[in-house]
Order: sequence, then structure tokens, then C-alpha cells
Amino acid sequence: MINNFKKPDLNAPRYREKIKTLLNIDTYKRFKEKYPMYANVENSTLRKIIKMFNRKIWNGIIENRDGVELPNSLGYIFIGSCKPTKKVNVDYFKSKKYGKVLQNHNWETDGNIAKIFYTNYSTKYKFRNRDLWRFQAHRDFKRSVAKVYPDNWNKYMFMNEKQKISHLYYKQDDKCQEFFKNYNEFEF
Repeated sequence: MINNFKKPDLNAPRYREKIKTLLNIDTYKRFKEKYPMYANVENSTLRKIIKMFNRKIWNGIIENRDGVELPNSLGYIFIGSCKPTKKVNVDYFKSKKYGKVLQNHNWETDGNIAKIFYTNYSTKYKFRNRDLWRFQAHRDFKRSVAKVYPDNWNKYMFMNEKQKISHLYYKQDDKCQEFFKNYNEFEF
């Protein structure tokens, strides 16, 4: 049964909560106090440098199946393939066009969706309050993953819905030990 789709009122009043991001004047001021050699660099230049660095990291995450290790042992970020959630995945563009609630079925990826995972489980140096850290992907990063994923969706690791990310590290060790038990470099 297809339900009717009610178009959103684009002229309705909106409420937006003021959000303080990490790239603000206070951060630039503290950075310049800590590193006085960069005191004469403009804030806009620092912002461009940070954005360029972040773009290089997310391109590395997209290109590499195993993702990227973040600097200073902050953790790992990788893209995984997952089964979609049980709730309805509405395609708002088509629903608005046809006036009926239509769903995304992800036929080009056999029904799988891409998720960006962050873990600091197996970092070399454990840091204080590491369980309180989280990762929130930037809109441009999510869009670039969405653009690339349908073409190379088999490239990324498949994640079970009930599997913890920390179990990936345990299972890799078991597989490696099993492989090397019967390994002989002189037999091909």
C-alpha cells in the first residue's frame, strides 16, 4: 500500500539552535598562543589548511578498504557495508515528485548501505576518556562517500549488525594465525 506524500512547507518558520563549532575564534587564538610563530597567519588561511587536511584524510578513507589511522593515535576511520535498518528509507525527491511515499531500495548495491565507522579500540596508546570520543562526519565527506559507494560497494568490509567493531581485530588475529600455521614459503 502506497501512502500519499505531504509536501513540506518550505516557507514555514524554522528554528535553528546556535551551534559552536571547533573552528572558532577561541580555537584560533589558543593555537596562536601555543605556536607564536603562526601568530601572523590569518584565521581564514588556517581554516583552509585544516579543511584541505581533512579532505585528504577522507579521500584516503574512500580509496583504502581498511580506512585510515588518524594522527596522534586518535583512532581509525573506515567505510563499511551494512544491511539497511528496518525502518522506511524514504526517497524524498521522488516522493515529492509523484505525491506518494516511495522508498530507496539500493538496488545497485544489493540493498546494502555505506556507513562511516570510527573506532579507537586498538590504538597504540590508550588515552584518557577515549570511550567518550565520537566522530561526526562532515556533510561533504558523507556526500563524497555516497557518490563513490554505488560503484565500488564490494570493495568495503561488510559489517554484521550485531558485531562490535572491536571483534574485527580479534578475528583478524585468529585468521592470520590459522593461515601461518600451514604456510610454507617454498611451496606454491
